[in-house]
Amino acid sequence: MPLDPIFVERARTHRAYLISSALEQAKAFFLRPKTTTVKRPQPTPDTTPEPGRPKQPPKTTAATTTAAPRRKKTRKQHRKAALNWDKKELATVGVPGPALRIEEHTVPVTGFPDVRVRLYYPPGSDAGTPVPAVLSCFGGAFRIGGIDYPTTDAGFRRRAADAGVVIAAVDYALAPEHRYPTQLEQAHAALEWLFTEARTLGVDAERIAVAGVSAGGSIAAALTLLNRERGRRPVRLQLLEVPVTDLTGGHIDLRPVREMGIPRFFAIKELRSVAKTYLLDRRQAKEPHASPLLARSHADLPRAVILTAEYDPLRGDGAAYLAALRADGVDASGVLYLGATHDTPIFGGVLPTARRWHDDVVTALRSLHDEPPVASGE
Repeated sequence: MPLDPIFVERARTHRAYLISSALEQAKAFFLRPKTTTVKRPQPTPDTTPEPGRPKQPPKTTAATTTAAPRRKKTRKQHRKAALNWDKKELATVGVPGPALRIEEHTVPVTGFPDVRVRLYYPPGSDAGTPVPAVLSCFGGAFRIGGIDYPTTDAGFRRRAADAGVVIAAVDYALAPEHRYPTQLEQAHAALEWLFTEARTLGVDAERIAVAGVSAGGSIAAALTLLNRERGRRPVRLQLLEVPVTDLTGGHIDLRPVREMGIPRFFAIKELRSVAKTYLLDRRQAKEPHASPLLARSHADLPRAVILTAEYDPLRGDGAAYLAALRADGVDASGVLYLGATHDTPIFGGVLPTARRWHDDVVTALRSLHDEPPVASGE
């Protein structure tokens, strides 16, 4: 099906952005000032530090002493621009979320930074009856985004209200300041906390799911593997939207990119930069917790619902993960939205496909209200 008309101009804008970004990077590379190495004397046997004393600092150059602050400034500017763009998107094409009861919590994470978790309570949830809950991870290529982004906050509010569930939104740390597996460990700590404190939080511990969008979908899928290995908490559902499931790039589908007129080189460069930002070492892409698709087995994982878009290079990741789950006996279903792109869900104010996407998410989450399965022998 042709790309939905609402995305045609956006594809043209994105193509121009990729080209201009590449040109700016090339310009910065070829016009960067020459630098000289700041040489430091090498230690001799007589000057080698004794055990317990600090070692000599590593060699540095003028380039290395100035590059880090420059990159940090660029990241800050990029994130500020992304946040401003997100505000504009909600105002022009999105749907605001309803006013709900909100709680903020800080969850400790052993060996990693503590993580903020925001609970969105549906109307009527203060009546004393425990409510199903969904631990949710936002998208943003691991390096932008957050639970305070307007479209993300609005989406959580609408889903909590319409599905009648508590959304536990995980504000995991961003890369490259914090690399894999920080985000996964934060999500796991939040999941353990949600189960442990369920009664206090007004949550039904027998009806808890995990969910994630894009990079958050990668974290959510990996979380089900980690939960199987460590705690085997009774997670009822994994809801994955346009998920990244293979950071090696082995299942990227570039046909949508070509059909949108985006040069293959720029698309591959952008996709590879995601893994480069998230992972400390490219070889980590082969680890199942970084690429859930590559796990040796997906048996005994929660029931899955996977939503993908026709004009999204990650549609191959979603399809391959769905097939892997089914091959290992997991109850898994998937939907491919025709004419849609990676960020379709935020267009609920102007696009019927986005409203259908929301309805399908709500239907999946409302399944948590069904009676939990009874274990054999009970």
